Order: sequence, then structure tokens, then C-alpha cells
Amino acid sequence: MSVLVNKNSKIIVQGFTGSEGSFHAEQMIDYGTNIVGGVTPGKGGTKHLGKPVFNTVSDAVEKVGADTTIIFVPPAFAADAIMEAADAGIKVIITITEGIPVKDMIKASNYIKRKDCRLIGPNCPGVITPDEAKVGIMPGFVFKKGTVGIVSKSGTLTYEAADQVVKEGFGITTAIGIGGDPIIGTTTKDAVEMLVGDPDTECVVMIGEIGGQLEAEAAKWYKESGSKKPVIGFIAGETAPAGRTMGHAGAIVGGSEDTAQAKKKILKDSGIHVVDSPAEIGKKVAEVLSK
Repeated sequence: MSVLVNKNSKIIVQGFTGSEGSFHAEQMIDYGTNIVGGVTPGKGGTKHLGKPVFNTVSDAVEKVGADTTIIFVPPAFAADAIMEAADAGIKVIITITEGIPVKDMIKASNYIKRKDCRLIGPNCPGVITPDEAKVGIMPGFVFKKGTVGIVSKSGTLTYEAADQVVKEGFGITTAIGIGGDPIIGTTTKDAVEMLVGDPDTECVVMIGEIGGQLEAEAAKWYKESGSKKPVIGFIAGETAPAGRTMGHAGAIVGGSEDTAQAKKKILKDSGIHVVDSPAEIGKKVAEVLSK
């Protein structure tokens, strides 16, 4: 069993023929991901990277049975692309685009709540189930198949954690980059819940950051679930000054519970194994899985 994507996922690329879409689609195809086509309005009926191009997501669903999409559409049009995918019946919508206006995301977020789909992102590195499907911009060679799930707001820390886990002799079931914007589809809690519920995942690495309540909500759920599956937590941004956005649009300390210290305490109180440095993630995973 895998979470969100696997070798049977039928994946399309929205913004397929643009420079970003082309570059990353080629990488995903080389990885072995089942890309069945792409969408660029006005270019339907042509081929790109050996795959069919469609004018609309509905066409792709109808002609090739697409069930998953990855979006590389410019920020001004990305929210519309999300809603189009949801409307066409796509089940997993992974949005890489950074800088989507907040008012657009509020509209898209409210719209997809009425649809049977799951949004990952925006402003995220994507999702990878090693050796099966890489639906994102992460370096595939870092990830090896195994039993550790990763949930992260940060792309680079996702790769760093995966690399450490692999070097300790373990591997990854699925890594989910949820994105660093203020309004995202799948929260830390949602992703942790999916991985804790996955029978192939024996341990979860949760990488958060200052700002917002996502990690606290995940910790509360974990404590209340009574799960014995170990979760390792790291919170980035301990030295960031209060009141200033740091890199991610969602990483801003608004209240006393938004700080790294406060979040780490909440995680510890919920039974999560907290590490103080990202360099300790791999060792902590090895420690809890060898008990």
C-alpha cells in the first residue's frame, strides 16, 4: 500500500509544454513515473515528450483516465488550474506553483472542499513514493524504498531527511511536501494521519517550522489517536526574529505558541520524539526503529 501516489497512478502535467513543466515532466518520466499526458490550452492534439497534450483536464480524464495532476501553471492562473482539475474529477492535485495570490487560494480552497479530491501544496516540492512515482521536483536518486514516511513544509529538509534515513540503512514509504504558504490543501495533521494509517509505514518524520498551528494540530491528533507508531519531529526557524516572514509565506510568528520552543514542547508533550537539529533526524529514526 502507498499513500497518495503509486506506480498505477495516471498522472497528467498542467502547464505541460512550458519550460518548468517540460523540465520536470522529463525528470518524472525518466524516474519511471506513469505520466499519461499533459494539459496546455490551445495545444490539444499535439504530442510533447512523447505524450499526448490536451486542451482541458476533462479531456485528459476522458481520453487517458487521468486521476492525478501536477500543476506548473503561472501564479495568476494556478488557482483556476486547481479548480479545473477538481471539477474534472481528478483525485490528487499536486500544486508546485509558488506565489499564488492568497485571495485566489481562498477561492480554490473553498471550491475543492465540495469535491472528492485532495490538494497537496501549493508552493511544495510534491510527493514521492520511491521506485514507483515521483510527482514533484525532488531529486529522485536521494529516495530509496523503505518503511519511513516523511511529512514536511520544506523541500530541502525533505531531501535532507530522506538522505539521512537512507544512509542509516532505512528507506522511505512516501514523502509528502505539504508546502509553505499560508493556505494549503493538505495539512501536517492530514499527512501524518495518512502515514500513521499506512500499514507499510513503521515510523513518521514530521518536519515543521515556526508560524501557524499545523504542527500543534498534528501533535494533538497523534496523542488522541493513541497510536504507538513512532513520530520524529523537527521544527525549523528557532533563531528567526518574531513578526517577520522567513522564506515561506506561512512562516511568521504571530503568537507565543507559534515559536519553535513552544511547538517543540507541544510535540514532546504529545509523545513525539523531538530533535533539535535536522542533522539528528536519521540517527533518531535508527534509534526508535531498532528498539
